[in-house]
Amino acid sequence: MADPKGFMTTPRQDRPRRPVEQRVRDWDEVYVPGALLPIVSRQADRCMDCGIPFCHDACPLGNLIPEWNDLVSREDWRAASDRLHATNNFPEFTGRLCPAPCEAGCVLAINQPAVTIKNVEVAIADRAWADGFTPPRPPDRLSGKTVAVIGSGPTGLAAAQQLTRAGHTVVVYERDDRIGGLMRYGIPAFKMEKRHLERRIEQMLAEGTRFRTSTAVGRDIGAAELRTRHDAVVIATGATAWRELPVPGRELDGIQQAMEYLPLANRVCEGDLEVSPMSAAGRHVVIVGGGDTGADCLGTAVREGAASVTQLDIYRQPGAERDEDTDPWPTYPKIYRMSAAHEEARDLRTAPAADADARLFAASTLRFTGDETGHVRSLHVVEVDERRTPVAGTERSIPADLVLLALGFSGPDRRDGLTDQLGLAMEPRGTIARDGGFATNVPGVFAAGDAARGQSLIVWAIAEGRAVAAAVDHRLTGASRLPAPISPYDRPMTV
Repeated sequence: MADPKGFMTTPRQDRPRRPVEQRVRDWDEVYVPGALLPIVSRQADRCMDCGIPFCHDACPLGNLIPEWNDLVSREDWRAASDRLHATNNFPEFTGRLCPAPCEAGCVLAINQPAVTIKNVEVAIADRAWADGFTPPRPPDRLSGKTVAVIGSGPTGLAAAQQLTRAGHTVVVYERDDRIGGLMRYGIPAFKMEKRHLERRIEQMLAEGTRFRTSTAVGRDIGAAELRTRHDAVVIATGATAWRELPVPGRELDGIQQAMEYLPLANRVCEGDLEVSPMSAAGRHVVIVGGGDTGADCLGTAVREGAASVTQLDIYRQPGAERDEDTDPWPTYPKIYRMSAAHEEARDLRTAPAADADARLFAASTLRFTGDETGHVRSLHVVEVDERRTPVAGTERSIPADLVLLALGFSGPDRRDGLTDQLGLAMEPRGTIARDGGFATNVPGVFAAGDAARGQSLIVWAIAEGRAVAAAVDHRLTGASRLPAPISPYDRPMTV
């Protein structure tokens, strides 16, 4: 604890964002480059080095937060990097994409703004890369065992890196043409530039992990055949089966799933396309769904030059402060948050029909109407109460010639035939069934991440990857020294 009074004398200071008018003209990350390092050491001083650090429990990775806060406050960046990477394979991902449940569990957050844990984390990760603290770590010797990892999102990559470092020969199979899963084609570049992903892939290649892109297991290669090639298989395909909106008019053209829209915008950034065929340019866009994916669509549509953008959220607008009765500390509270995309929409006034930040709260979609060509032209909504019951007399119409459905995901996409070919048992909610050791009903086949847990956060995905790697290593060798931060049955803290 470098400054025992830091939490009393230093106010919270977040990482500054670039001006809205500047950042919406490009796809670079929204933050001011280099602005974090001058403030982060004093922000780390605010950590109280609690006797019982609840931030540990709030983070499924078990990140050693007080330890690396203390090291950053002393500007010992190498030691801070070592402690950070001891529990997290990809802190530059989580430092940019995680909603920071650790900050909700910060003891200081009981009555003050929490420590900027997420900002300290990403500062350490970026400094580690800049100063060469993250060299490849190939194994000293090989085990002679081979493992197939299906899916290259954060779970698959974490499992692959851990197993490679343990000495196994790992092959990652990815159905897209590039590695990264939703981090590649689902997350917009303004939230995480793809150079961070490329850097980790290069590290993993140097360590010995092999990658096979454009290979859909179950379609391009039989799942049973793949199982015979390897000593173990890890299924980490994610939960990509999107939820639908069964209302009148859903069949109209111009109504797309968010994960049909976002990958095309990312491909423009990758240089594959000049213009997205679903571009929002000049169109009235309505996003159905109030979560992070909806916010990603919002920021993307703003950058594409939409005529207007409105985001519908079926929940009522939460308050600015934690409700201690429903969301007591240290649980993750339902409070009003403004992402960078909502800030942009507010400043640019993209949604005249909605509230100031483009969100229309307590709004439920009734139906779509279209023109004579069968293209959507408007969306009809109604206000709902806390029980999602329509409020009489509140129906209204919003212009819409591009509607994006961002309603979440129910489980793995089964269209490739992977689960059926292996004969995997499934849970009633559509996820892959597994036991307490991440093993499926098929010997040698393990399931981890959103494909088995259901839609969750990136920190849970990486924790699952690390834990399933330990389970596979134990099966292959009879013992394992790999860390297992969670079990399949662990869940976030709730009341």
